[in-house]
Amino acid sequence: MGTKYVNVDRQTPMLLPPDVREWVADNELAHFVLEAVEATNLGQARVNVRGTGDAQYPPGLMLALLIYSYATGTFSSRAMERASYDSMAVRYLCANHHPDHDTIAKFRRENGPLMRAAFVRVLELAREVGLLKLGTVSVDGTKIAAAAAKRRSLRREQLREQMARLEREVDELLARAEAADAEEGDDGRRLPAELANRQKRLERLRVAAAVLAEREKSGRDEPTVNPSDPDSTITPTAQGPFIQGYNAQAAVSTEGPTLIVGAHVVAAANDREQLQPTVAAIPIEVGPPQRVLADTGYDHPGQIETLRQGGITVYCPPQNLSPQPPQHGHRRAGWIVRWQRQAELDQPAVQKLYRRRAASSEPTFHVIKRLLGFARFSLRGSAKVNLEWILVALAYNCRKLAPRWA
Repeated sequence: MGTKYVNVDRQTPMLLPPDVREWVADNELAHFVLEAVEATNLGQARVNVRGTGDAQYPPGLMLALLIYSYATGTFSSRAMERASYDSMAVRYLCANHHPDHDTIAKFRRENGPLMRAAFVRVLELAREVGLLKLGTVSVDGTKIAAAAAKRRSLRREQLREQMARLEREVDELLARAEAADAEEGDDGRRLPAELANRQKRLERLRVAAAVLAEREKSGRDEPTVNPSDPDSTITPTAQGPFIQGYNAQAAVSTEGPTLIVGAHVVAAANDREQLQPTVAAIPIEVGPPQRVLADTGYDHPGQIETLRQGGITVYCPPQNLSPQPPQHGHRRAGWIVRWQRQAELDQPAVQKLYRRRAASSEPTFHVIKRLLGFARFSLRGSAKVNLEWILVALAYNCRKLAPRWA
């Protein structure tokens, strides 16, 4: 007998099922995302309350689209628009509507409070069904590139030179515009466009100069600033190379599924002053943890003591602990406290607990950066970057909870 093949006929019409929902599996992530969105108070969404203009997409649809897209590794608003045509799960979430990329990007920029509300609500849902137990959390940070090229960063002298050059060009274009007004046949479009472009670039440089001056005033030794995203900094990564980016912090639960319970972003190159702010990023609706695990980069005696006074036990290896104590004074007292912390960490029960740190934070960042591919922020500026990191954390939590929810 000859070899038998399945008949492939692309000429006969290929009919879809009468209901798109038949193509969305029962255990598809989209179902959990919809549950989470429907359980969130959508009243915080920024909408056109006047009702003028075209009909707007409901906030629930837009929020579900963003969460699902980030949870499946789609971060571009244009790619989200395409997915509303190509992906059955996204068609289902969007109820066969197709928001354009400008609408998606605008909704993402303007709805930080709504995303934070959804982040908290998902954690509350996880706690209600016993999937979140906030006894011990692990705190860690990872460097993520900004939506700005490192090569565009400028030193103060370069910033001044570019500002001076643009100011001269703007003055010349203004003079040419006045002369063009008297000429017949000038359509009045080309020159103003050139002028507007330079004025926009000049304004960005002025903002960057103000940011650099503020950093110097606060004592931060940063010789460069990036006009595309002045809040970002040139910072080292664990792999070695420097990037133009941010330090993204996360507090991760260590019991049950590893969920991000607190998230914020800073421009600081190291983690030393981020222990207390990262713990403070845990929503009060979820409650404070009992114990915090941190690596030696978070060794800040003042912040550790503040957390302990608040009833939170901190396990953090002290940095550069010398075997011999200082002779006297406050340095000797600080040395004794650090040795006590180290002795506490050396206990077998604490060592067993501390091993949860590497098993929670590091895999979380691996999923976000390697599996989902989130290696660069799409938004610019500290406020918007923090908004996007909350969206990433929300999407990650939905991805972790969905398989356990059915």
